[in-house]
Amino acid sequence: MNLKKIISIAAVVLVTGLIVYGFVLVRQIFSVNTKFADKEVFVHIPTNATYEQAKEIIAPYVDNMERFEMVATKRNYPESVKPGRFLFTKGMNSYELVKSLRTNVPVKLAFNNQERLENLAGRVGSQIEADSVSLLASFKDSIFLQENGFNEDNVFVMFIPNTYEFYWNTPAEKFRDKMIKEYRNFWNKERVAKAEKQGLSPVEATILASIVHKESVKKDERPRIAGVYLNRLRLGMPLQADPTVIFAIKKRDNDFDQIIKRVFYNDLTMSSPYNTYVNIGLPPGPIAMPDITALEAVLNPEKNDYIFFCASVERFGYHEFAATLAEHNVNAKKYSEWINSQGVKR
Repeated sequence: MNLKKIISIAAVVLVTGLIVYGFVLVRQIFSVNTKFADKEVFVHIPTNATYEQAKEIIAPYVDNMERFEMVATKRNYPESVKPGRFLFTKGMNSYELVKSLRTNVPVKLAFNNQERLENLAGRVGSQIEADSVSLLASFKDSIFLQENGFNEDNVFVMFIPNTYEFYWNTPAEKFRDKMIKEYRNFWNKERVAKAEKQGLSPVEATILASIVHKESVKKDERPRIAGVYLNRLRLGMPLQADPTVIFAIKKRDNDFDQIIKRVFYNDLTMSSPYNTYVNIGLPPGPIAMPDITALEAVLNPEKNDYIFFCASVERFGYHEFAATLAEHNVNAKKYSEWINSQGVKR
């Protein structure tokens, strides 16, 4: 066999080997490498996670980890693990999986109807990496409070209920700082002027809105209720808001899960800064997170002469309003007789 023939055979063998290797390599990179049934899953890689830790998190969703690791190594993923929330879709290959691990997908973070700062911290902590403890600590940080004119009782007013976009690995302090920016954006010159027209600061307006929010779920009635409370404030009357008493009871009992459907006369005398039957003016902080309609009701209240109101027994969910105590006593008697007939004890 001459040299030329040997070289030709060697070349054929080499090319064949390269083709086979290329085929195997392409199969390694581009064949399906997922093993979950859902159309898509999110994997969460914690801050400061190592490659080994990331592999443990990824492994339940990957069919062949050897193939994944081969591609990950070639694409330098072990040296550049990113924290965050990453989307895997069914049928991805190893190349696509590694590529996906470089794209942090934001979380649509929503909160509303939270009763206390602690509840909010728990709600947010269930949606991002920062836990409720670190979030609560950041909200109550003394330097932050002082710089922004809040205290631990009223800092809850800072949170405007909405849906926000955050990266899952957002630290507690960055979440808080985003919220103060949103608060300042909400309280623009127009809204601040409207609050001042009612004799209120933004903090005071939010505290009053929290009472309006708890007083009625009927959004069309909230401006009227806000008007009544503003009338009482101008007259120097106690607000006499049952929701503040309910909040005071829960705070005293350290039990915010209890359901209180009825306030009794002996509850109205309890000693608490949140009891607006014994204290004139607003409580020291909000009793809930008011939604936008409650805030707007305080900023755009109905002008009326009403001083009193109580729950209606004819239009459930609404209230009966009165300008005089005599009129109110008639309405209150109807409600008292109705609720007694229902056997509501608490």
